[in-house]
Amino acid sequence: MTITDEDCRAETLAFNEQFEAGAASRPARGRAPSAATLALLRRNRLGGDRPPVRLPHGQDRVVEGGVRVRVFVPGRVDGVYLHIHGGGWAFGSAGGQDERLWRLAEQARLAVVSVDYRLAPEHPFPAGPDDCEAAARWLVKGAVAEFGTERLLIGGESAGAHLSVVTLLRLRDRHSITGAFRAAHLLFGPYDLSMTPSQRRFGSRQLLSNTDTLRGGYELFTPGMGQEQRRSPEVSPLFADLAGLPSARIVVGSEDPLLDDSLFMAARWQAAGAPVQLGVVAGAMHGFTLFPLTVTERELRRERDFLASA
Repeated sequence: MTITDEDCRAETLAFNEQFEAGAASRPARGRAPSAATLALLRRNRLGGDRPPVRLPHGQDRVVEGGVRVRVFVPGRVDGVYLHIHGGGWAFGSAGGQDERLWRLAEQARLAVVSVDYRLAPEHPFPAGPDDCEAAARWLVKGAVAEFGTERLLIGGESAGAHLSVVTLLRLRDRHSITGAFRAAHLLFGPYDLSMTPSQRRFGSRQLLSNTDTLRGGYELFTPGMGQEQRRSPEVSPLFADLAGLPSARIVVGSEDPLLDDSLFMAARWQAAGAPVQLGVVAGAMHGFTLFPLTVTERELRRERDFLASA
């Protein structure tokens, strides 16, 4: 484990305090967000109060299985990155990070395919994982014809990191596909939906996620499931056999309720035989890459470098 960005800790913690102080002005997610709250969260960019910027470089497509994706293709393509967005499985969209994804596409020379998977509560588990699996299989079969390369990468943020691991496991277990994706980039993901100790202990701090909002997201995504059911490897990949997965970079902030998830997943990933980089960003809260921080620029640069060289 590497603790990064100690020199920025004061700035990062100060931002956390500012974010907490503004809690009253943000829509309360809680365990059962209203239809109006869900609509607002889906309309605005993650972690923000305004709609996301949509760039003309993004192309909306419908691929095999009827799955919607948003595609960014730079002038030179050395690989394809299957991106899965975050948002607690209930909000966020493939069109919510155009500026970031287009910059990544250009700088890392990657075609970026972002999955617009179906959202809970209208479409609970397994709808979202089904869509991500279908998009991944489409790339495995057609990336050479579509983008001129067979070099595939996968990753995402928060719920998108969870869905990335679930997708790799489904490819292996359902279709005997291993090795097609060369690497996984996993930002602050939840890998145990029955809740790790850090999730349970975090409490009610009004950061982007806390114990209550995480529990609420699990109830939306897996309605009717009890704690034991949520420990199923199909739901919580921390409990899965991780053999045959590619190299990974796993990142989390030290002030994230999902800290244990990344620590435990990195240990299990490495024990299963694949190379793994684990970074813990000093002072960072859940979802820190959504905000204009020094550590955000550094982390996005590290992500680009990992994906460009994997």
